[in-house]
Amino acid sequence: MTKQRKRQLIVDLVLITVITFVVLAIIVLIGDRMNDFTYDQSINIVIRVAVIGICGQFGVAGLGISIACLIRKEKFTGFGLTVKNLIPAILLSSACCVPDFLYNLYRGDVQAWCPFREVNMTAEVLTSPFPYNILAYLITAVCWGFFEGFNYVVIRDKVSELFPSKYRFLDWGALICALMCLAIHGAIGVNLSMVVTFILIYGMLIVRKETGNAWGCVLIFMAYWNAL
Repeated sequence: MTKQRKRQLIVDLVLITVITFVVLAIIVLIGDRMNDFTYDQSINIVIRVAVIGICGQFGVAGLGISIACLIRKEKFTGFGLTVKNLIPAILLSSACCVPDFLYNLYRGDVQAWCPFREVNMTAEVLTSPFPYNILAYLITAVCWGFFEGFNYVVIRDKVSELFPSKYRFLDWGALICALMCLAIHGAIGVNLSMVVTFILIYGMLIVRKETGNAWGCVLIFMAYWNAL
């Protein structure tokens, strides 16, 4: 790795981190106003989902990597959004969800499948009239699905390029992303919830590394995370 590339990776990761924490700080500061806006039914549901999704969710999990990619002129397809090894990536990534699913099944915490069920506005979106329900649901899928999954992929790729591991299944980028997910979702602690979440995130990113395909990671957040 050249010194220039190393500097680029460091700058990219610092940029992603700073943007993420700035957006999080803003959300904390105006949290009450955002909450009021979220549930204000006098405002069209599409507008509310778009504003919260773009300014909130995308700002935290999407804006940083998008700016970094624009600066470096890196295409999203360069991070594994291809058709090569698509089926193995999807199947292996799905297998990473099994421990989490069994754990939630054991706890009796599995409901009928509905993508983005646990996103705040999904219940209202599903009961909204056509075409507002479709538009709002698509925005939800992009912000809470695609970018949340793809955010981990880009960060993992950059960290692992900066800090390569000589061991096949030890990946520093995947490890950092898994720990980051545990911290964000409050799953830190020595318990089964932490273990199965770690297996899910670390596993899907190892699958991305081994197959070269990132669609499995994206589809986990599109079809499994927040869906049961």
